[in-house]
Amino acid sequence: MTAQIIDGVALSRQIRAQVAERAAKLAARGVQPGLAVLLVGEDPASAVYVRNKVKACEEHGLHSVLERHESTLSEAALLDRIAALNTDPAIHGILVQMPLPRHIDPHRIIEAIATQKDVDGFSTLSAGELMSGLPGFRPCTPYGCMKLIESTGIDLRGKHAVVIGRSNTVGKPMALLLLQANATVTVCHSATPDLALHTRQADVLVAAVGRRNTVTAGMVKDGAVVIDVGINRNDEGKLCGDVDYSTVRDVAGWITPVPGGVGPMTITMLLVNTLEAAERAATS
Repeated sequence: MTAQIIDGVALSRQIRAQVAERAAKLAARGVQPGLAVLLVGEDPASAVYVRNKVKACEEHGLHSVLERHESTLSEAALLDRIAALNTDPAIHGILVQMPLPRHIDPHRIIEAIATQKDVDGFSTLSAGELMSGLPGFRPCTPYGCMKLIESTGIDLRGKHAVVIGRSNTVGKPMALLLLQANATVTVCHSATPDLALHTRQADVLVAAVGRRNTVTAGMVKDGAVVIDVGINRNDEGKLCGDVDYSTVRDVAGWITPVPGGVGPMTITMLLVNTLEAAERAATS
C-alpha cells in the first residue's frame, strides 16, 4: 500500500479562493476584513511567518497592518497598542507573533486581545468556547488539520483518533475538535508508556510533538490517516516532520507531507478566522 498524499497546498488554494470571494462580497458592502499583526523583536523565523501572513491577506482581499517593534518595547506599551486596536473598527483580527521577548508575559498579552478579534483562538475564553462547543475562533493549526482530514472524505464518527502532543496551541484543541466530530480520542504525550501501543490502534493519527521520526512505520495501523504537524530539520538541514514519511507512507492510507501539508493550512485558517470576524462585525 502506498498512501494517498493529502495536498495542503492544493486545499489551501481552494479555501483561499473562497475567502477572496466572500471578502469581495463584504467589500461591496463597504467592509474590508482587517488583520493587525504585531511583531516584537528581530526573530528571523517570526519575520518570515509575519511576512507570509501579510502577503496572504493582501492577495485575498483582506486589509493587513503590520507593526514592527523593537525588542525593548515594554509590556505596558504593547498592551496599549492592543487596547487601541481592540477599538479600531477597521481591524477585525489581532495577532501578536510569538515568541515575545522574555520581559513580556505572553499570557497577559493574549488575554488583552478582544475576544471578537482573537483570530488565533488562543485566549482562555476562546479555549472555553471550543471546550463547550460554542461558536468561536478555533486555533489555526488544528482547524487546518480538521480541514485536511475532511478532504479525505472519511467520516470521523466512531473512528479512533490518537493525538500525540498536549500543547495548548495544537494538541489539546485538536483533541476537542476531533471529539466534536464524534471520534473517540486518545491523547498521548511524553509521559505515555508504550506510545506505539496507542498509535497502532489509530484510524486517524495526529503527530504534534516537534521531534523528527517520532512516528515510524511499525507504529501505524494499515490504512490510517496520518497528519504530521511537526516542523523539524533533518541532518541535511531540510524540513521534515514528526513522522518518518519515507516508511510510513507505505503503511498509511492517507498522509500529509512536510513541507506542503499542514503548514499552508495554518495561514489559510487565519484568513478564514479574520474573514469570519469581519462578517460577524458587519451583522452585529
